[in-house]
Amino acid sequence: MLAAAAGALLLSRWLVPWVAAATAVLLLAPLLAYHVHRAFAPMHSLFRALAGSVASYRDGDYSFGVSWNGQGELRELVDSHRRLGDTLRDQRLALVQRELLLDTMVQNTPVAMVLVDPMRRVVLGNLAARKLFGEGRKIEGRGFDDLIAGTDDAVREAFERGGDAMFTVGDDDDVERGGEDIYHLSRRTFRLNGRPHELVLLRLLTAELRRQEVQTWKKVIRVISHELNNSLAPIASLAHSGAELLRRGQYERLPNALATIEDRARHLEGFIRDYARFAKLPAPRLEAIEWQRFVDQLHAQVEFVADLSPSDGVARFDAAQMEQGLLNLLKNAHESGSPARDVRLSIRRLPGNWRIEVLDRGSGMNDAVLSNALLPFYSTKRNGTGLGLALAREIAEAHGGRIALLNRDGGGLCVSLTLPA
Repeated sequence: MLAAAAGALLLSRWLVPWVAAATAVLLLAPLLAYHVHRAFAPMHSLFRALAGSVASYRDGDYSFGVSWNGQGELRELVDSHRRLGDTLRDQRLALVQRELLLDTMVQNTPVAMVLVDPMRRVVLGNLAARKLFGEGRKIEGRGFDDLIAGTDDAVREAFERGGDAMFTVGDDDDVERGGEDIYHLSRRTFRLNGRPHELVLLRLLTAELRRQEVQTWKKVIRVISHELNNSLAPIASLAHSGAELLRRGQYERLPNALATIEDRARHLEGFIRDYARFAKLPAPRLEAIEWQRFVDQLHAQVEFVADLSPSDGVARFDAAQMEQGLLNLLKNAHESGSPARDVRLSIRRLPGNWRIEVLDRGSGMNDAVLSNALLPFYSTKRNGTGLGLALAREIAEAHGGRIALLNRDGGGLCVSLTLPA
């Protein structure tokens, strides 16, 4: 009994300090936890602020800022984070300004711009495109092919042929609709977000071509004046010399003087005749002409490959004028550097009209030449008159048709004439 009592007393003496210590810890733990939490609360708040600012940056909001009054590594971290935010904010502001400037330029450019996605739906159309295709209404989200279907025949034909082209809408005689408008079509494909898109540009060239026509006529007047002076001056001189020879009785020298006068006069006559033929193109005399027979007559004068569909087709046109226009186009095709076997004349019967195409595999035309090619007297050839394409245009329009030029895929040029059936 005494031993048991002694053991219990010894155990109680051993446990008392531990119980006291445990009691003290339990009493002080909440207070300690409170002070620790209070001491680390600003750091926790800072970490939450940093996490929130990162989330804001990810969402594109750069107005969020973080500050820290302490020192040490946390201060360096906060300063670096703030500098990052300032840089991102400045970059975003500059990007927004550039986007605003670009959108303003795109929307207000006179060139009709349409961006088409792989599903042939309009992604973007500027104000000029809305006016041209949508009567001023938004065209985004609409089917581009449906928009083209509601335009003029010349526009549809230009898009059906593909590639770049120049074409005419309207007629000079149709004053109520504003006369004719000349457009340059440019089409480019590129990848946007990994998907193929097409950018369509339609540039109205009417006013520019009108200004260039004035400059061209001034050049023509200078050329004609120069040619007249070169011929009339020696004629006047020789006529005076001939009169002196007659007065002196030196008749043996008269034939040479008269022959030179005749030569210069005939040269001047041919020069004036070529220009007058273009300026005074008579109204076409329409007759029923078999295409096969007409093509055979062309074959006798110039080499080309014919493609008729149907082969027994008959159309109404002025055979002499059409022959003159197509001969000029076929000769141009041969002079383009194209192999003779690649010069083709294609004649197709379409609903409501005939399409005549002269195709080659030459060097084609750059944008500058393509924009001016139909101007009278414009030529890139050293001794060219610049009347071939202009005359073909006059003949096509005199028949109620139109003409268009476009570069071919793989190189070469296509000159397309459309005549009413």
